[in-house]
Amino acid sequence: MTFDSPASALIPDKLSLEIPLSSQTQQLPSFSTLGANWQARLNQMCLDAFLPWLREEQVQSARVWTSQAALPSFWEFVNGIAIACEGIRLVLIPTTAIDLEELRVPQEWLDIPSWVADYYVAVQVNPNGGWVTICGYTTHRQLKTKGVYDASDRTYCLDENDLIQDINVLWIARELCPEEILRESLAPLPKLPLAQAENLLQRLGNPAVVFPRVAIPFELWGALLEHGGWRQRLYERRQGLSEQWSIQQWLQAGVSHLAQELGWGMTSMQLASRGVRSREPQESSIYLSRRLTLAGNPYELHVFPRGNLEDRIWRFELQNANPNEMIPAGFKLRLLTEDLQPFINNEDTAKQAIAQLYVDVLLEPGEGLVWEIEPTPDGYDREILRF
Repeated sequence: MTFDSPASALIPDKLSLEIPLSSQTQQLPSFSTLGANWQARLNQMCLDAFLPWLREEQVQSARVWTSQAALPSFWEFVNGIAIACEGIRLVLIPTTAIDLEELRVPQEWLDIPSWVADYYVAVQVNPNGGWVTICGYTTHRQLKTKGVYDASDRTYCLDENDLIQDINVLWIARELCPEEILRESLAPLPKLPLAQAENLLQRLGNPAVVFPRVAIPFELWGALLEHGGWRQRLYERRQGLSEQWSIQQWLQAGVSHLAQELGWGMTSMQLASRGVRSREPQESSIYLSRRLTLAGNPYELHVFPRGNLEDRIWRFELQNANPNEMIPAGFKLRLLTEDLQPFINNEDTAKQAIAQLYVDVLLEPGEGLVWEIEPTPDGYDREILRF
């Protein structure tokens, strides 16, 4: 719902949107500090006001980048919400400032390569009034070349006068100048060895470290957050949660609530042979499954033990959710170590249309794995499954 708010009455180019009442009263997940809780609430209200308008007026398929369930692990540390829409990415930056003199964007949204967006949108949030105002937008390139970096809080700042105030101009510009360069090139962040990552998780997972994002050099911080599994673990540690991604615990007590929110479930079924490659005898088993969308179609990722649990042999298997449909040529299923290293026989590729892709792996107790699929599933965020 759009309307004229006090903030936008004198500047007709600015769009104001109503915050749904449900967004103002809903219960949020836990956060380690009151500041993070307030930050999350502002971001949620901003999202709930903006995304329905975006879907109705511009891009019907617009969605939260990664997934709604992953947002707390972002908001624990960083202000902002990324939205994916038809090949471009927007990052909304909410603020409660009454007089918005500049757009301040956390460095993570600009210098973590996989987080980079095309456009950054300044959003004024008035929780008491129940509305948000879109104050203007800019591009990654503009922020990197014209913005001023503030090392004290690791933000890039751009004067309000350098913002394009009318959000509708963005869509017109996309139509008229589809080849416009929106992003500056970035150097990759360093790879973190597992031991170093564990050390950082232990140190920054202590909620007594109130501002973890400025407690270590940005190159280390950015590399830690860019790994979705490590970011999620850091969030969980700061909430005092026990291990949420233990496959052994899932099999004994059920899939954790956090993992369920991200799409994991557990089923007991008869595993039958499928396709030419599956010549093993049938076996009754409990398997873990995750629904995925690849190239617009539904798929399922299954994880289950091969033989006895004591054998520690696990299969990762990708199938089309429709048993009558095949996996197209070119699709890949890949496993990596927790610190994203490949290993022998860690990948299966469909050289032609096939019923399933699978990788079998022998694991040590407590070992972590990360799965990847090409093409990348909608809303994909790295996860560490611990065996």
